[in-house]
Amino acid sequence: MGETVADTIRELTRRHIAENNGLVLGQCLSAVGWVQNTVPEQEAGIEELPMTDTAGAGIAVGAALTGRRPIFILRFQSLVWLNASPLVNHAARVKAIFGYGCPLFIRASGDEGHSMGPVHSGAHHAPFMYVPGLTVVAPMTPGEYRDIWAHFMAHDDPLFVSEHRLSYNNTEELPDRIEDGADITLFAASASRFSLAEAAARLREDGIRVNIVHLVWLKPLNVPEAALAALRASGNGLVLDSGFEICGASRSIAYELTHLTGVRVHALALEDRPSGVAKRLENLSPQPERIVKEVRNILAE
Repeated sequence: MGETVADTIRELTRRHIAENNGLVLGQCLSAVGWVQNTVPEQEAGIEELPMTDTAGAGIAVGAALTGRRPIFILRFQSLVWLNASPLVNHAARVKAIFGYGCPLFIRASGDEGHSMGPVHSGAHHAPFMYVPGLTVVAPMTPGEYRDIWAHFMAHDDPLFVSEHRLSYNNTEELPDRIEDGADITLFAASASRFSLAEAAARLREDGIRVNIVHLVWLKPLNVPEAALAALRASGNGLVLDSGFEICGASRSIAYELTHLTGVRVHALALEDRPSGVAKRLENLSPQPERIVKEVRNILAE
């Protein structure tokens, strides 16, 4: 078995502590499997703060300003709502207002299904894409995680890392796939990327050819020119995401792609309702059957 995303995060963290005087801040980091095995099992450089889930961001911002380049871990991304103020009102703004950076690596772990309930599930990167001064990324592969870490270490800005627990055991890289004569170009972010290959396979069985483009840099949006050319050639586009669709990242990115290419791009993401513990109340990233249905509807217009 190759290196997983969890292995990559854990090793980057271990080296950051050992080589850069790095610091990790979080709550219950060691209590439940070291955050899905993404945190090195050691005491050095790791600070357990009992109230981090609700009020740790201010300490993390302060540590960043002292030059420790802390990794601030929110075990469930929904907890970021309670920590938003120091991230939005200080970390993201100080460089533009006061001229100094706040190099803070914000690890926000998304999840869905598995009876996680309404306050421990979801991916909430969209509200933070709205904030000036905050770069938002969603790496789902080992290589992508190494890339965004290198970016963080080369800059002095905060980085909002929208992780997803469905990615932690992933060992595979997920390259874009462009086909001649494709009928539609599918863009996907976060955990929705893991449903894309199966959906594309089902569509190809029906004779529908698709381009696949994976989104990692959500803000600023970074889409290769080859992907934009593929969208123009196909004439149809769809953006998938693991956050809520209405007012969410999928619609924002679809809007941006539409204006970049002149091609009308649609969006598909979580339904506009809270998730619950019960199976019938789950609200998941777009699944293959839902993606296939949406593509057929778009092509039928």
